[in-house]
Amino acid sequence: MFSLPTLSLKGKVSEQEWNTRVDLAACYRLVADMRWGDLIYTHISAKVPGTDRYLVNAFGLGFDEVTASNLVKVDLEGNILDDTPYGINPAGFTIHSAIHEVRHDAQCVIHLHTLATISVASVKGGLKPWSQYSMFSLPSLSYHSYEGLAVDESEKKRLQDDLGDTNHMLLPNHGGLTIGPTVGDAFMRFYDLQRACEIQLALMQSNEEIIEIPQTIIDGIYAQANVVHSGETGGQKAWPAMLRKAYKLDPSFCE
Repeated sequence: MFSLPTLSLKGKVSEQEWNTRVDLAACYRLVADMRWGDLIYTHISAKVPGTDRYLVNAFGLGFDEVTASNLVKVDLEGNILDDTPYGINPAGFTIHSAIHEVRHDAQCVIHLHTLATISVASVKGGLKPWSQYSMFSLPSLSYHSYEGLAVDESEKKRLQDDLGDTNHMLLPNHGGLTIGPTVGDAFMRFYDLQRACEIQLALMQSNEEIIEIPQTIIDGIYAQANVVHSGETGGQKAWPAMLRKAYKLDPSFCE
C-alpha cells in the first residue's frame, strides 16, 4: 500500500501553530466528508496567529489525506518556509494570498468549487432571500467576476476591492468563498452559504412561485443570531462539535 511521508511536527512548532494545524486539517477532512472537495484542487488556508505565515494543503494530496503535520507553511508570496517533501499549487494560493494581504481579521479563507455555489453564483441575480440559510450570507455577500485561472497578479487588486469588508463571496462560473476570524467561523459560514445555494437550486426546479424574505428581516438577522448564540459566533458554538466529528471520522488528521 502506498504511504505518505510522515514526520510529526507536534512539539516542534509553537502551541498556537499546532492548534491551528489541527483545526485546519480537521476542516479539510470535514469538507471531504461533506463531498465539497474537488479532487486535489481548491484550498483552505489559515494564518498562524501572531505571524505573517500561512498554512495550506500540499499540492497532490486529497482532502482526506491532509494532516496537521503535512500542511505546508508559506509566506504571502507562496514561498515554502519549512523543510517539507511537499509543494503547493502557486496558482491556487493566489486568491488566498490576496485576501490575507488586506483582511487581517481573516485567520481562515475557504475557497471551494461546489456544484451549488458555482450554479447559484452563475445565474443572474445570484443568491436570493429564499431561505433562512441565505439570511446569514446576504448581509455580508460580495461577487467577483470570472477572469480565468487565478494566475494573473493583477487580478488580486480587483478581488480585494470586490471582497471589501464582506465575509462571503460568490464567484460566477467558479465557486464560493468564506472567511472567518477562526477556522470554525469560516467553516460555518461556508456551511450556511452552501445550504442556501442548495435550497435555492431546489426551489428553482420546483416551478412554483417562491416566497421571498423581506429586506427588513435580512437587516435584523445578525441581532437575532446574536441571541441564538448567546453572544458567541456560530463558529465558536458549532466548531467543537465539528471537531469531535472529525475525530470520529478518522483521528489521523491530528498527526
